[in-house]
Amino acid sequence: MYSEKVMDLFMHPINAGKMENPDGVGEVGNPRCGDIMKIYLRIKDDRIEDVSFETFGCASAIASSSMVTEMVKGLTIDEALAISNKDVVKALGGLPPQKIHCSLLAEEGIQAAIEDYRSKQKARTEAKA
Repeated sequence: MYSEKVMDLFMHPINAGKMENPDGVGEVGNPRCGDIMKIYLRIKDDRIEDVSFETFGCASAIASSSMVTEMVKGLTIDEALAISNKDVVKALGGLPPQKIHCSLLAEEGIQAAIEDYRSKQKARTEAKA
């Protein structure tokens, strides 16, 4: 049912845990299944310097969170925004059809964290003006 990569990232997640003083935080959830994903970003010079996550959910949700954090680390914001849930599924070696929504949460979590970062940057810029 699950690929070896999904099982490995579920059992041994990478980048798991709350980040202190993140530059951006994105929280997304799926009320239908109960999965909740929180993505933390640290950004320097428009590049994702560090990323972590906290996920309450199934094996696919945890594996998707872990995979997307690995995929975006070191990328520019725009490069990270270009990562789709299909990219996450491919990197995981596939997901069962009923679990594809977990990869969508990962995509949406990164987008929400970047949106949070950008809104904070805009507020700082406006405060200086």
